[in-house]
Amino acid sequence: MEEAKVGSIVEFDGMKGKVEKVNENSVIVDITMNENFDEHEMFEKTVVNHKRYKIIQEA
Repeated sequence: MEEAKVGSIVEFDGMKGKVEKVNENSVIVDITMNENFDEHEMFEKTVVNHKRYKIIQEA
């Protein structure tokens, strides 16, 4: 499985996000690009395991 790079757009759990940092087992993703993002109810960033996302746009 190919790992995402910083700047890649990934899809997970029905959401999209831009990779900001790549860790050994996960990536940190900015999810503010989603239409249903609500800054009052959600954090701007989340951690996603490499096994749980699909790369939809390379960096």
